[in-house]
Amino acid sequence: MAQFDNQIDITRNVKIIEWLKSELLTDVANLFKALVNGFREEVSETFADTLANIILICYLLGKRFGINYRTIEMKIDSKIRLGLVENHDVEKYYGDLSALAKHLNGSRSGRQGA
Repeated sequence: MAQFDNQIDITRNVKIIEWLKSELLTDVANLFKALVNGFREEVSETFADTLANIILICYLLGKRFGINYRTIEMKIDSKIRLGLVENHDVEKYYGDLSALAKHLNGSRSGRQGA
């Protein structure tokens, strides 16, 4: 009976992965459609919602593939540090990576104190 339960769990996991992948593609397509119309103040909430969905789905996909949330966050931190060291264009011209690093560190500090 345990083997049958294991097969059901694997099947369920595959179905969830496929569903998450389709949701990710849908949200990326929706983001691109919204960008075609140009960024306007009245659609900024839609952009924020869509970007939040994409990030959430990426975390959930990682979990389904056996990657814990902390590992994903460590990879993000590593990519930010690499971009800072290499003086990536988004950092050089806009300071986005250092601003993101500061935001993420502040968010984590706030969570640890709570």
